[in-house]
Amino acid sequence: MAKRRGKDPLSAEEKRKLNKTNFKKLIGIFKYTLPYKGLFILGMICLFFSSTILLAFPFLAGKLIDIASGETWILNSINHVTLALVGVLLTQSIFSFFRVYLFAQVSERSMADVRLATYSKLITLPVKFFDSRRVGELISRITSDVSMLQDTFSVTLAELFRQIATLIIGTGIILYLAPKLTVFMLATFPILVIAALFFGKYIRNLSKSTQDKLAGANVVVEETLHSVNTVKAYSNEGLEINRYGKALKDTVNTAIRAAKYRGAFISFVIFALFGGIVGVMWYGANLVADDVMTIGGLLSFVLYTTFIGGSIAGLGDIYGHLQRAIGASERVLEIINEDVETTHGIIGEGKLQGDITFNDVSFAYPSRKKLKVLKNLSLNIGAGQKVALVGPSGAGKSTIIQLLMRFYKATGGTILVDGHDVNEYDLSYYRRNVGIVPQEVILFGGTIRENIAYGKPEATTQEIEEAARKANAYEFITSFPEGFDTLVGDRGIKLSGGQRQRIAIARAILKDPALLILDEATSSLDAESEVLVQEALDELMKNRTTIIIAHRLATIRKVDNIFVVKDGEIVETGTHEELSAYDEGIYSYLLRLQFQLT
Repeated sequence: MAKRRGKDPLSAEEKRKLNKTNFKKLIGIFKYTLPYKGLFILGMICLFFSSTILLAFPFLAGKLIDIASGETWILNSINHVTLALVGVLLTQSIFSFFRVYLFAQVSERSMADVRLATYSKLITLPVKFFDSRRVGELISRITSDVSMLQDTFSVTLAELFRQIATLIIGTGIILYLAPKLTVFMLATFPILVIAALFFGKYIRNLSKSTQDKLAGANVVVEETLHSVNTVKAYSNEGLEINRYGKALKDTVNTAIRAAKYRGAFISFVIFALFGGIVGVMWYGANLVADDVMTIGGLLSFVLYTTFIGGSIAGLGDIYGHLQRAIGASERVLEIINEDVETTHGIIGEGKLQGDITFNDVSFAYPSRKKLKVLKNLSLNIGAGQKVALVGPSGAGKSTIIQLLMRFYKATGGTILVDGHDVNEYDLSYYRRNVGIVPQEVILFGGTIRENIAYGKPEATTQEIEEAARKANAYEFITSFPEGFDTLVGDRGIKLSGGQRQRIAIARAILKDPALLILDEATSSLDAESEVLVQEALDELMKNRTTIIIAHRLATIRKVDNIFVVKDGEIVETGTHEELSAYDEGIYSYLLRLQFQLT
């Protein structure tokens, strides 16, 4: 089992530069907050007052010391200033509560809209979109990326505004209160900024390397859990444990190395920061000794400096968060801006007749454009006929079905259904006329009733039960204590293969399609289940055009016509009797081969 390397599909840590182009991507997500702009504006007002009112705290704290030292001010007692301080804290707390509450409403509702918009787009995208993307990667768009954006709109933007307001207003206040001391303090900033830029970039690279290695370790877990039966069948538990342990060891070594540099950086910052505070206090103490400023003024200055220092430190984290948020918005918008399948077109008054014609159809999958799967293929299927597609693996049988289902568009030639190009029909109308029973049935994790009703969501209980009877499923369903309300488990795991197949047939019977596709529907069943399923299929195939893909040739003896496909072309056509009589034909060869194996 090869180990896949590459970017972590959940990499919310992937960052983007904060430039005009990338910032527009974040604004593109911001439009989802517009329906809640009233709440957002109220939240911003509360944020403004909660941020600015708190800046009165250092000033009042300084005045408290000055009054205790005998200085005079508007509030002439310690109690009055203390009450003013409590009032500032209480007012700030009230505004902070409403700021958090209002922003939470905006972010929760708007991000729910983003999730719904992303899922709605995903579910309507053409099949070719999913060919080059992993399910885990797409799920992370709705989960990790949107969660990152939610944090941005509920916390990061508010913190950005608050820190900038604190930095600008606070700097203005201390420049007014003590210009000499302010200039002295600002002289220490370049040292911290240069150190932060130098160490910060190196530490971020190490952190990214740690995340990449952890992603590689997670791939091992994902692969082995998805293929746990294979691992156990080959008794390779020890091998996989060693493989995961080695990946974790690489992760730990890189993380420890990053921690060493991060620790050195934090130690330097603490030393430089508090060293700067010591310097400011030394210079301020001299100013107090020279009667240039009061003790309370020095305390106010130190508190304002602490506020400003905290804002500068906070801006670094906010900057990194915004970078990640832009990356997340870019990945979400990439999905939202994808082109959906064309849905509008012809809508018939009733069901389709089921007359199918392939005229010189060629096709290559978008991910392998140079490899033609179908080569000028032509075939005709009359309305109500039952035909089979036979041929070796990779011949193009399933591709024919996928084109007929309109999962892909033919790259050459035309496909006609009832005389109209298949792409001219309204997509929903067309697919309502097509039913499929696949080889590997995947049920949804609800009840048997819900899974059968998936073919016709508005179906009555009587219709669901009748479909189950026709599919030879009613007896085993009613044998369960919960009957039709029995939970089938994740992907139908609680049911046997034959039971799942019959539920899929009941679903198709309930849908009542004009065109029916059976994709090797009995190939993986035991003899008893196959008999029951075949009886259900015979009922399902009545009075509708049916295309059967089959490897077991014994199951298609009674079809009206058989098309033998090889290398993307129809090489033989005829009934079972006609093709089996042609000794040098591919069908005859496959038939003899199966008889030898049985």
